[in-house]
Amino acid sequence: MLLSAVLNPRLAWSDSGEEEEVWLQVDTQALVLRVMRGGQPIKTYEDIAIGRFGTTADKRHLDGKTPLGEFHISLIKSTSPYRRFFGFDYPRLDQAERALEQGDLPMDEFKAINSAVRAHRVPPQNTALGGHVGIHGIGAGDPKVHESYNWTKGCIALTNTQIDELAQWVHLGVRVVVY
Repeated sequence: MLLSAVLNPRLAWSDSGEEEEVWLQVDTQALVLRVMRGGQPIKTYEDIAIGRFGTTADKRHLDGKTPLGEFHISLIKSTSPYRRFFGFDYPRLDQAERALEQGDLPMDEFKAINSAVRAHRVPPQNTALGGHVGIHGIGAGDPKVHESYNWTKGCIALTNTQIDELAQWVHLGVRVVVY
């Protein structure tokens, strides 16, 4: 068991022989992304960028805010305009329910999100809640902008070097907690 954990950094074993989850923790106040193994950080990426208008529990299309909550990686693009892209299973059902109750999400869009979530598929990405939220690099963007501003439309951005390194821990289903 230990050999498999050494050969595959996505697996980890506790002292008791139990497998420990590798997951991502995003601190939007400190602008830090941590790779966690169980409850322990194993890698920290500082100076990340988030949505240009901050964070929210209730993201809407084109609001420029990073959604808060617990997500899972549902899409991996090893090449993208932003170097790499690790997409979230956003929007979650609880977010869609709140938006429906607040009158911000049409019933047909809620039903489409609900259907996708219940079938364990990626929710529609073109609703009033927005979509295409995840973690990416800066691609050909200006590193000075990344160092100076929260510049994304709602995603979490790392430098290209950071996103390339992060890829070793990312696979479909990895939990991401954004707070």
